[in-house]
Amino acid sequence: MERSGEHRELLKQGRQVAITATIVIFLLAVAKFAIGYLFQSQILIADAYHSGVDVLAIFASWFGLQLASRKKSAKFPYGLYRAETFVTLAIGAFITWAGIQNLLEGYKKLYILATDQAFPLMPVIVSGASVIVSFLVAKMERRAGVFINSGALKANASEAFLDTGTSVVVLSGILLAHAKIPYIEGLIVMFIAVLIIRLGIMNVWTPMLILLDANLDPRLQVAIENRIALIDGVKRVNDVKIRQSGPFRMVECNIATKPSVSVFKAHELASTVEKIVTDEHREIESVFVHIEPVQQHTLSAIVPVKEIDGMNSRVHGHFGRAPYFVILKLHDTGTAEIEDFYYNEFLEKKDQIHIAVKVIKVIIKHDLDIVFTTKIGEIAFHMLKDNFIDIFGTEEDITVGEVVKQFREGRLQMIAGPHPAEESEIRHAKEDFK
Repeated sequence: MERSGEHRELLKQGRQVAITATIVIFLLAVAKFAIGYLFQSQILIADAYHSGVDVLAIFASWFGLQLASRKKSAKFPYGLYRAETFVTLAIGAFITWAGIQNLLEGYKKLYILATDQAFPLMPVIVSGASVIVSFLVAKMERRAGVFINSGALKANASEAFLDTGTSVVVLSGILLAHAKIPYIEGLIVMFIAVLIIRLGIMNVWTPMLILLDANLDPRLQVAIENRIALIDGVKRVNDVKIRQSGPFRMVECNIATKPSVSVFKAHELASTVEKIVTDEHREIESVFVHIEPVQQHTLSAIVPVKEIDGMNSRVHGHFGRAPYFVILKLHDTGTAEIEDFYYNEFLEKKDQIHIAVKVIKVIIKHDLDIVFTTKIGEIAFHMLKDNFIDIFGTEEDITVGEVVKQFREGRLQMIAGPHPAEESEIRHAKEDFK
């Protein structure tokens, strides 16, 4: 099950944010360079080059999202989502390079003392505006990156937040340079540069793990396993794998169900698993479910009986009208034991419509695998089949022990169909059962 259309819409929103940020930061870089050149502010010129690197990085993220949003094709059946991951890696390299340049620039500034006497009003204004613009762009990118789970946008947002701090440092540096105070500006710039380098390395490392199909979200894996295990018909969940593909994820899992389940029911079960997982996790693009037969060591079975006499209890002639039920545990060692008895309380009530369905509602909590009965109505039959319970035909008045023996010897046949009932009754019963 896939959600390509919805995800392409999310990528479109990401592209719009990226191109807007590109234009804003580009205009800001031009303003920094122009004012820095006109007023001979080397600090502002250096910051303009840094903003230029940011422009390239943001544009690269837009380009990656543009590729990722293209429709799947015969050549790229899984889409181009990983283009966004590759671009995130490139952004990390850009950020690292920018950090190294800032580090070198900060080292140089340790020994540079400004000679200008006039107050640098325009550089201060542009630098102050850079603080505000960088912060607003960072918030915009962070919000969009989290919303669509875009590594590139989140990387750019982190860089933009650091740019805010860098702009504050630049503003302080301009004022400190005017006051002819050495060392402080260079030290602070070098400290920010180290933070930028660290951020760049992180944004290189994570995309590398994604491209190598590393499991980056163990919590999500456990959550999916636990959720699938609660679905009716799933006996076991194996090998849940999550593959990151750009901003989205692909899930593969193996589930085990009863060997007797038909191909149609198995396909229906797989579709249910896919729908539940994708509905509960928007970032998941597709789910591939492999179904295999479970090897059960113990089966839970129920038999309608006329009286309570242990394994000597005699089988009743109709499932819903039986006064008692014996619940058994059949072990693969060949042994059988009685787990519980259930008294059919619904026989005493005035409203005796759909008794079998009411009984099923009560006994279904025992996680039944098999029902042994001589005959069963259409409504009860469909309720049991919908819950992946096999129904085997047996004879009236034989003992529970004889039923178990015949089942072990393979002499009992599965009931292929129920006694006729009105379709409307089936529909109402199913609604009542839910």
